[in-house]
Amino acid sequence: MKKLLIILCALCATVVQAQEYSLVWNEDFTDGTLDTQVWNIEVNGDGGGNNELQYYCQKGVSVGAEPTTGKQCLILTATKEDYQGKKCTSGRVNSKHKVHYTYGMIEARIKFPNTANGLWPAFWQLGENIDQVGWPKCGETDIIEMGHKDGFNNRQNRYFNGAMHLGRAWNAVWQDAQAHEWAYSLQDTFHILTMVWTPTSVDMYMDKHAHPENDAYFHADLEPNEDADYNRQLVFGKPNFIIANLAVGGNFPGIWDINGITALANGPRKMYIDWIRIYQRGDAGQSFFSNAPSDPIEPESVSSISNTPSTEIQNGKVLRDGHLYILRNGNLYDLNGRLIQ
Repeated sequence: MKKLLIILCALCATVVQAQEYSLVWNEDFTDGTLDTQVWNIEVNGDGGGNNELQYYCQKGVSVGAEPTTGKQCLILTATKEDYQGKKCTSGRVNSKHKVHYTYGMIEARIKFPNTANGLWPAFWQLGENIDQVGWPKCGETDIIEMGHKDGFNNRQNRYFNGAMHLGRAWNAVWQDAQAHEWAYSLQDTFHILTMVWTPTSVDMYMDKHAHPENDAYFHADLEPNEDADYNRQLVFGKPNFIIANLAVGGNFPGIWDINGITALANGPRKMYIDWIRIYQRGDAGQSFFSNAPSDPIEPESVSSISNTPSTEIQNGKVLRDGHLYILRNGNLYDLNGRLIQ
C-alpha cells in the first residue's frame, strides 16, 4: 500500500508540474502593424547558407487578416518576381536582441502555405550569442520545417521535421533531425506547435490541445560533453531568440531553379502566424527578456499540454485552444488586455 501511494503521489506531481506554466509573453499581432520593438525584418539575398532563391525584404512581411478566419496575423509572403538580382521575394523576421528566453514552453498557432515543390516554411530559434560565437556554436532549434524533398510525391502537406544543430564549424555540425509523415494535412488550416525546453530535454508537439494522445514528434536529451562546442546542456542552456521565415528553394527542397518552384506557379503563397506565446515555471536557470514595454500579465497557470479543445467560462475567463482569455462585455481579450475578437 505504501508503495502504491508513492506511485500515485508521483503521478499527481507530474500532472501538477505540467499545469504550472504561467504566461510570460504573448504576441498576437492584433495592433495592425508589426511591433519593431519585438521584431527585426531581415533584408538580404544571401541564401541563408542553404543556396535559397529568395530575397528577403520588407514587402514580404506584413500584418493583416487571414482570409478564411479573419484573424489578424503576421503574414510572410513568397512571390515569384525579379528583385535585386533574385527571381523571387519572401519574408523572414527574428526577435534577436529584442525578445529572448531560456527554458520554458513556447507555442505558436500557424497556418502553413501549400508548399507543393519548393517552399520551405520554418519556425525556429537561435542562440542569442550568435554575434559573438557564430553558427553553429550558438545552437539552432528548428521547431518545425516543411518542404523537404523527401516529402515530395504528394506528401508535402503531411511531411515535416523538428531538428537541433550545434558544433564547432559549418562543416563539423552535430544534428538531430526527426522527420514524420503526419496522419492529417498540416497545410489546410491553423495548427498549434508546442515546444517544452528544460535543462535536460527538448520535446515538440503538434496539435496537443486537440489531440492529447499525440506523442512528441521530436525528443532530444540535452547531454553534457567535455567538448564545450558539443555540450548540449551548455549550448542549449542559454537565451534563444525566435525566427519565422518562408524560404524558397535551396538545399532543403533540393531545387535551385525558380522554374522548379511549382508552389509559386500560380501566384504568391502566404504563411500566417496567429500568435506566439512563451510560458515559464520559475525553474532554476530560466530567463526571459523583452525589449518592448507591456502591460502586466495576470499570473494564470495554464498549459495546452494538459487541456483538451473546449470553451469553459469561469469568473470571466474563457479556456479556448488550451489558453485562458478574458471575456468582457461580449468581447474576448488576451491576458495582456488586447482584443482578440
